[in-house]
Amino acid sequence: MEQPQVADRAPQPRSSLRQPRLPRWAPPAVAITAAAVGVAIGLGAGLSSRIQWGLIAALLFVLGMYGLAARVEGRRQAKDRLATSLVWVCFLIAVVPLLSLAWETVGRGSKVLDGSFLSHSMSGVLTIQPGGGVYHAIIGTLEQVGIATAIAAPVGLLTAIYLVEYGRGRLAKVVTFFVDVMTGVPSIVAGLFVLSFWILMLDFGYSGFAGSMALAILMMPVVVRSTEEMLKLVPNELREASLALGVPKWRTILKVVLPTAIGGIATGVTLAVARIAGETAPIVLLVFGSQVINNNPFDGAQSSLPYYIYEQWAAGNEASYDRAWAAALVLIAFVMILNLVARGIARWKAPKHGR
Repeated sequence: MEQPQVADRAPQPRSSLRQPRLPRWAPPAVAITAAAVGVAIGLGAGLSSRIQWGLIAALLFVLGMYGLAARVEGRRQAKDRLATSLVWVCFLIAVVPLLSLAWETVGRGSKVLDGSFLSHSMSGVLTIQPGGGVYHAIIGTLEQVGIATAIAAPVGLLTAIYLVEYGRGRLAKVVTFFVDVMTGVPSIVAGLFVLSFWILMLDFGYSGFAGSMALAILMMPVVVRSTEEMLKLVPNELREASLALGVPKWRTILKVVLPTAIGGIATGVTLAVARIAGETAPIVLLVFGSQVINNNPFDGAQSSLPYYIYEQWAAGNEASYDRAWAAALVLIAFVMILNLVARGIARWKAPKHGR
């Protein structure tokens, strides 16, 4: 009996689960090509600004990556490549001005920045002459920012504790609303408020303390918001465990909640200090500036680093320009140190993850 013959079937191609992918060198190659084409287009079109060349190259890079990915990897993966390319382009657009600013400040500020510049004031120095220093402005900045921190940090901390731990009614909503409003208040408005109340109505003179009050107004909502968010991150289980042992609520906040969130709170306060260190408008209105060293922030006019920069640049000569750039470099270093301190505190107080 003959076996039925089965027709030979052609082997079916095994479907591959791996989609074609662009090689790793494709994005850098597209970026280099886009940069070269952007420069060529800029030169051919007579565009003198290198910023325009960069924007053309960025646009060509985004379009080139999308077209290449759509052809090789498919439209779905091409959309992902498009989003990634846009993220990288936006990152470079944000970083390039910062690097340019830092490079320009270091290059110009380092001309006169030395030990003599940091240890002398402008007393007896003509603005058109080289020499002088920024010591009196550093003293003023440290005292004004320190007083503002002493005013704003406790008030902001206690306000945040009330909003998170106690605030449940209409008063909490009103406080939250005004904190949000104060966050967007321009610095000049804070300076005008202190000027009209402290100097014009109460007849006190210009002083570093007047400037500190305006800086405290600007600093307070930042401290409230940052502290509030840090307190919300503390697990409720810790509060409940403490209350279950019979510990009063105020002691639970003092011994459990605050130590748990102290790293984030300290970071927020330090960043708020860095934010007010460069404010100029309230200092111009209230501190009034001084060429000599004034160690008493409660009596007489006083200088600060932002006011010193404004004052030297307004003088309009080469020597004063050099001093302004050097003071700007000192101010950037001061803010950078504060940010590094904030990051160090956050890492030091961060919860330790172990097995």
